[in-house]
Amino acid sequence: MSEFDLIRRHLSGVGAGRDDVLVDVGDDCALLGVPDGRELAVGVDTLVAGVHFLPDCDPEALGWKALAVNLSDLAAVGAEPAWATLALTLPAADEAWLGAFVRGFGELAAAEDVRLVGGDLTRGPLTITVQAHGLVPVSHALRRGGAQPGDIVCVSGALGDAGLALRHLRRGDPLDDYLRRRLERPAPRIALGEVLRGLATAAIDLSDGLVSDLGHVLDASGCAACVELERLPLADQVAAVVAADEDWSLPLASGDDYELCFTLPRAAAGQLPVLAAAAACPITIIGEIVPGQGLRLVRADGSGWTATGGGYDHFATT
Repeated sequence: MSEFDLIRRHLSGVGAGRDDVLVDVGDDCALLGVPDGRELAVGVDTLVAGVHFLPDCDPEALGWKALAVNLSDLAAVGAEPAWATLALTLPAADEAWLGAFVRGFGELAAAEDVRLVGGDLTRGPLTITVQAHGLVPVSHALRRGGAQPGDIVCVSGALGDAGLALRHLRRGDPLDDYLRRRLERPAPRIALGEVLRGLATAAIDLSDGLVSDLGHVLDASGCAACVELERLPLADQVAAVVAADEDWSLPLASGDDYELCFTLPRAAAGQLPVLAAAAACPITIIGEIVPGQGLRLVRADGSGWTATGGGYDHFATT
């Protein structure tokens, strides 16, 4: 099929119907209406075969994840998802693969009220670029800079699941349904980002690992943090690996968690059960913002634990 046949058959009408979409797929540009009193939040991520996903990854799960990682960025600023664009580079016009990919993408788009409004389709090595657009009330976006000494450090969900799943896949070990879903179909914490507006002092999504991503918050805020390792929320599978060799790098640096890490004034700690219920996800206090620079990781006995590396870096020397 031609490029334009593929677009018409598979990429038109994907996601939720929205009254603020004036023109979507099929024209030179999409035309979108930004409501009064809202600011536009825009994020973009590229996924490359062999780097961000295994080449034989299920295309339906990949479609879901390609959108999810971008919606996670919107969640981190407290934005309500609205629109997405998709630039897709395919080695060949594989209709079965594309149909499955769009099913996964469209399932999450419909669930989060997102409309696919444009993009590009080209031939080449398998590469996926999604740009997500969201809306946030004026002056209410969450930012990385704003954490202050005395604030508590919190995370949603559990850490290290996706990293453990990837470890199993690379070794050819069996992978249970829970770990597979956490790797292939992460749940962007949209509702949590929205309820944190006006309350959290800083926020970031955990894509590259807690050490790296919390480090960005500390750099932007000009302060330090102390994190208690025993407080980290771990699924049983991850906890067993950590307990076997006390290697905390799995929950701290493996990445792909797509949870939110955020800071709150200590006086707001009592609101966490209400926030967790409103967002339908667990929230755990893992530490505190302190004066100074850097991140201190502390064992249960009070001794320090030193991370052997940060999060994922595409251009780090290997």
